[in-house]
Amino acid sequence: MSTTHIEAGVGAIADTVLLPGDPLRARFLAQELLEAPVQVNARRNMLGYTGQWQGRPVTVMGGGMGIPSTAIYVTELVRSYGVRRIIRVGTCGGVGEVAVGDVLLAQSGSTDSRFNRMQFGGHDLSTCADFGLLRAAVDAAGAQGVEARLAHVFSTDCFYDGDPQLLAHLRRHRIHGVEMETAGLYGLAMREGFAALAILAVSDHLDNGASMPPEEREQGLARVARLALACTDA
Repeated sequence: MSTTHIEAGVGAIADTVLLPGDPLRARFLAQELLEAPVQVNARRNMLGYTGQWQGRPVTVMGGGMGIPSTAIYVTELVRSYGVRRIIRVGTCGGVGEVAVGDVLLAQSGSTDSRFNRMQFGGHDLSTCADFGLLRAAVDAAGAQGVEARLAHVFSTDCFYDGDPQLLAHLRRHRIHGVEMETAGLYGLAMREGFAALAILAVSDHLDNGASMPPEEREQGLARVARLALACTDA
């Protein structure tokens, strides 16, 4: 049953997938949080693992950087493996009144990418999180004592350079996180009919230059992933 980019066999991938961008983060999270994780994908070194979380199967798999890479893996996971929930777990740059280390629950995803427009007749698509997952994440944050903030995020195609006025636009529209995948994930969820959410830790602040040390990035990612895992029965 393998696909062009995923070598997992029938039944090897759970119906809930946590999707960090970095495959090494997928390995870290699987080993840190899941019971008896088994590697199910290594094709193109995009590592994926399936294990147990509180008696339920969960897969953690890398999705790469940017909307095009994420879209390849998400499309194959949903169409070929029957995945019904995908929660992006990762980091983002902060804008405005957020601080490094804050956890953002991405309510919506705006973008400078044409990916969604190409599949929506050239029109703007208002991409948003699945409400059930979003509500479960809010409840889980309260139960775990994590200060998580509902936020709008912006997915850019340009890690370097890009629109010099972008930050001003984001501040004006109260968008507090910048990353590279969420808007594409949410657009795919609307088209393919699965539930999606992005939970992000602010690793760098684009206004004041503050940055999270590497060891704190791992801790922040684990905190984000625990929130995501608490949503798996939503």
